[in-house]
Amino acid sequence: MKKTILFLIFISLISCSKENDKADGYGNFEATEVTISSEANGKIVFLKLEEGDALEPTNQVGLIDTTQLYFNKQQLIASKNTVFSKSKNVLSQNNVLQEQLKATLIEKRRVQNMFAENAATQRQVDEMDGKVKVLNEQLKSVQTQNAPIANEVKSIDVQIQKIDDQIQKSKIINPIKGLVLAKYAEPNEITAFGKPLYKIADISEMTLRVYISETQLSKIKVSQQVNVKIDTEEEMKNYTGIISWIASSAEFTPKIIQTKEERVNLVYAVKVKVKNDGGLKIGMPAEMWLNK
Repeated sequence: MKKTILFLIFISLISCSKENDKADGYGNFEATEVTISSEANGKIVFLKLEEGDALEPTNQVGLIDTTQLYFNKQQLIASKNTVFSKSKNVLSQNNVLQEQLKATLIEKRRVQNMFAENAATQRQVDEMDGKVKVLNEQLKSVQTQNAPIANEVKSIDVQIQKIDDQIQKSKIINPIKGLVLAKYAEPNEITAFGKPLYKIADISEMTLRVYISETQLSKIKVSQQVNVKIDTEEEMKNYTGIISWIASSAEFTPKIIQTKEERVNLVYAVKVKVKNDGGLKIGMPAEMWLNK
């Protein structure tokens, strides 16, 4: 009888030990993957990256042919210079008329002074007034001629800015720090706007997505520190993780009426941030252990 009791106690202890050795959550590591696509059409001149390369942000890793864009820009610059020459002629006429107007106004004041001393006639005064009005009208006409020329120059400037933007977008600039996961294009291939070139992800900090039961929700909270374990050849390797997000709803829609056992089967997603020392990979399985 005593042996039977001791055996039952032993079995109970083993059962409790196994229960304590069970992780609180299981899941896989994730990272935010970004697909870099082409913003221009044409032949890829170079694309200096390979799968597994570590890239820094703002680094130029490739270039799409800009020859035609360059020629279009030079053509617009030449057109702008031609329009400028027209504008110079108009401005030259304007300057001549301005000088004539200044001389005429001086002459008008002289005639008015002479008229005040009865040394000039009213006809002379009227003639000077007429000359001033004619010159003012000519100035208005010249300024009217220059307005469309100025607008044409502005239009060409906008077209040049558009080409400069297209040339800039022909440069393949890496946007984020990360590791190249996949390469979809090669130099000398023809690409098009929106066509994927490569995929990159920042794996310096990984996200472990695990699932926990409804009964475990009360034991965790955002910003809580937990233990994360991965399999190795000899024993499990430990990492420190921080809970960054807890799902507000269950993964599966529950039935209206549930037994206690069925309620336990509901699972909630949890994200755990873990600093990567180089040993963590996307898709790698891991366990989450609550600090007890």
